[in-house]
Amino acid sequence: MSVVRIEHFHFYEVMVPARPEAIASTSIAKPLHKLPVGGRSGWSVQFDELPKLIVRLELSDGTVGWGEFYRSHNEKLVRDIAENLLETPLMDLSLQRLPIPYCREYDGFECAIWDAFARHHEMRVVDLLGGPVRDAVAISAWSSHRELAEIKPLANGFALQGHRYLKFKCDLEDDVVEWCRHIAEVAPDMEVILDPNERWETAGDTRKRLDGLSEIGNLLCLEDPIPRWKLNEFAALRQYSSIPIALHVSLPYVQHGQRVKDAIQAIECNAVDGFNFNGGLARFKQLDHIADAAHLPCWHGSEVDLGILEAAYIHASAAALSCTWPGDIFGRLIREHDLLETPLDLRPPYAYLPDGLGLGVAPDMIAIKHYMISEFDIKTD
Repeated sequence: MSVVRIEHFHFYEVMVPARPEAIASTSIAKPLHKLPVGGRSGWSVQFDELPKLIVRLELSDGTVGWGEFYRSHNEKLVRDIAENLLETPLMDLSLQRLPIPYCREYDGFECAIWDAFARHHEMRVVDLLGGPVRDAVAISAWSSHRELAEIKPLANGFALQGHRYLKFKCDLEDDVVEWCRHIAEVAPDMEVILDPNERWETAGDTRKRLDGLSEIGNLLCLEDPIPRWKLNEFAALRQYSSIPIALHVSLPYVQHGQRVKDAIQAIECNAVDGFNFNGGLARFKQLDHIADAAHLPCWHGSEVDLGILEAAYIHASAAALSCTWPGDIFGRLIREHDLLETPLDLRPPYAYLPDGLGLGVAPDMIAIKHYMISEFDIKTD
C-alpha cells in the first residue's frame, strides 16, 4: 500500500466585512483587534479590516482538508511552514503536536490537517477528540460598544431569535449597569457576559460596577475586567461579589505571552470561577482537561471568525467536559458571509454538531472567490 503524504496547499486570502451596524453603534469608533498590526499599536484596527486565510490541503490519495487562519496572518511564515510540511507522510504526524513551531499560524494548519486526517480515516474531528459529550453547544449573541438607547431593541431582537445569552465588549466609558437594567426589562430571562478586555484597569473601578450589577442579577460572568497578570486582585474581586469572574486564556496571543500555564496559575490563586479558552483543537482539549479537573466551566472563544474555524470550535466544544458556558460562535451574526456552502446549524441558544466526516462542512467556492484578494499555491513538483 502506498504511503499517503501531504501533497498540495492552496491558500485563499479573503476579506469578509461585517454587516452594517452589526459591530457597534455608528457613533462609536473603537477598533477591537487587540494585537499590534505592522507599525500600528493594538486596538487601532477593526477586525473586519484585516484579511483571513483559507487553506485547502490535499493528500496524495486525493483526500482534501480545509483550514482557516486567524486574522492578520504572516504570509512568509505560512509559506515556510507549508514548504516544510510537503511530502510528510500522514501517519508520521502526531496530531497533538504537529512539526510546526508554535505561532499564531499553527492553528490554521492544524485545522486543515485534522480535517484531512479525519476524512482519510472516515471519522469526524470530534471523534479524534474522544467523541462528543454533547451534540448541541450553548452559544451567545454578541455586540461591541453601544449607545444606551440601542440596548433594549438589540436585546429584544436577540431574544426573539432565541438567544438566552448576550456578550458585550465594554470599557470604562460604557454604562454597563444601565445596559443590564435595560436588558432585564425587555428580556428578563437573558444572561449577560461583559468583557472589558482588561480595560476596567483597577479593582476599584471594577467594584464600583459590581455593586449595581449584583443588584440587577442578570450577569452570567465578568471576563478579564482588569489586567490579566493581577491574579491576586482577580481573587479579591471573587471575594467581594457573587458575580463569577472569568479569565480569557487566548493561546493565539503568542506575542502577549499567553500559555496553557495561565489556566493553572489562575486556579492555584483561586482567581477565577471559569474560563474563556481560545486555541487549536489539541491545546483546547488540554485546557479543557485542566478546567474539568478543577471543576470549573469554560467556553470556546473566537476572533469573530468564519465558518471553517467555527465548525472546529463546535467539534472542540462538543468533546469538552468543562465547556458548558455559552461559546463565542457568532461570526455569521456579524460578518456578511461564513464562506460555507451550507451554514452551520445555529438554532439559538445552541449550535449543533455538523454531520459528515472531518469538520462536516464544505466551503462555498463562489463566496470565497467573491471575497478573495489573493491566492497562492505550495505543492510538490
